[in-house]
Amino acid sequence: MADIVLTTFNAKFAHTSFGLRYLLANLGSLQPRAEIVEFEIGQRPVDVLETILQREPRIVAIGVYIWNVDQATRLVADLKRVRPETIVILGGPEVSYETDDQEIVRLADHVVTGEADLSFREVCQAILENGPPPQKIIPAGLPQFAELKLPYDLYTERDVAQRVIYVEASRGCPYECEFCLSSLDIPVRQAALDEFLAAMQRLLERGVQQFKFVDRTFNLNLKVSRAILEFFLERFRPGLFLHFEMIPDRLPEALRDLIRRFPPGALQFEVGIQTFNDDVAHLISRRQDNAQVEHNLRWLRTETGVHVHADLIVGLPGETLESFGSGFDRLVDLGPQEIQVGILKRLRGTPIIRHDAPWCMVYSPYSPYEILQNRLIDYATMQRLKRFARYWDLVANSGNFVQSTPLIWGAASPFDNFLRLSDWLYVASGQTNGIALKRLAEFLFKYLTTQFGVDELRAAAAIWHDYQHGGRSDRPEFLRPYLPQLPPPVDRRSIPSRIARQARHER
Repeated sequence: MADIVLTTFNAKFAHTSFGLRYLLANLGSLQPRAEIVEFEIGQRPVDVLETILQREPRIVAIGVYIWNVDQATRLVADLKRVRPETIVILGGPEVSYETDDQEIVRLADHVVTGEADLSFREVCQAILENGPPPQKIIPAGLPQFAELKLPYDLYTERDVAQRVIYVEASRGCPYECEFCLSSLDIPVRQAALDEFLAAMQRLLERGVQQFKFVDRTFNLNLKVSRAILEFFLERFRPGLFLHFEMIPDRLPEALRDLIRRFPPGALQFEVGIQTFNDDVAHLISRRQDNAQVEHNLRWLRTETGVHVHADLIVGLPGETLESFGSGFDRLVDLGPQEIQVGILKRLRGTPIIRHDAPWCMVYSPYSPYEILQNRLIDYATMQRLKRFARYWDLVANSGNFVQSTPLIWGAASPFDNFLRLSDWLYVASGQTNGIALKRLAEFLFKYLTTQFGVDELRAAAAIWHDYQHGGRSDRPEFLRPYLPQLPPPVDRRSIPSRIARQARHER
């Protein structure tokens, strides 16, 4: 039994809700009366409700995000029908802005907007002791790290063994990119370094191997980022993996000397390029030195073992199909292991809406609120680009077609030629999801040899290398005529596991 149930729908089982753990850690004397119960978006809300009600809570607090708002809305609707006396409190970025027009807000009793780490405790205390507060929308004050109890000891042994461990050394972002909620998180606040590193030490001692830092700008404060890298380098052991979101044009020598010393595959940097079009960047208030970005990415790829994940956005105001393609080709030339092609989303509260009228921005009203068309890219072209992004994930980002992917663009524009493949693949397969790997490999072989003029033996060699490199031992029917002329299978047992992980994405 629990008076307070903290819950949400995570995107996958492997994910943990960092926000719920912060709420629980800061409940003070109410903590023994509370419990975290997490679910995945694939679970039925009616089954989730049954699990929650078994605990007979007086308060149900739900974390609402862009990926789970539909499931959360159904859960709240069913809960208020079955147990109308149970108090429902919402929180999270999806319900922190533009609350007036949201069905889930109408159904709930209270919404704590903003960073609710401390305000949530106050609301629960009032409900359990004196009755509900009169207002429905409760803005949270901006907490400082000195006021917060860190949540890392609340990760369970199951979390440590099976799930992603999220950590943060700072909150906020000094930049004002209009498409991003982080542009509203000013000022940047830093956790006390000694306390934070002590918590990281305890996680290491419990066996945590993978740390995902959610700081929006890890390399903003160079003294802190250097101290954190030094901490993990001194305690490095095989299997350690650290993920950071980095400012792409800020990589001074003070960090470089440390980054060089990490072995291949130990660091992953997520770098948000978003656009290489200077006019578009200016339009959306994004400050970025593209020449320095290129210099930094080339250095990372040539002199370090860092796994680079770079982001570009389709549909920004002022970005044409041609300028996006030019930026994509420029990024491919820099050689990151992964390029995430994201579709612009109209996140609640972001100032991107100021461009709606002049750039004819049309978004879906349903989550995840993706752009449908704008003044420069019509609906049909936007759909082509969405398929491009999906097929890029399946082919290039998956690591399943390391040698085959460069054959797709040859010596010409990677964007133009992959878009050509994307158009052909959609006609040939009729789907963008659920394509079995063997079937996708056959599609690629057919495209390369019949549409792109690649020699059959060369295409077969690349696809066969990629197919067996994933540890598969079967022989696809379409490759069998060529196998006698191809090299023997790769022995993956000789490749260390962490390097093998990185090698999946090497160009």
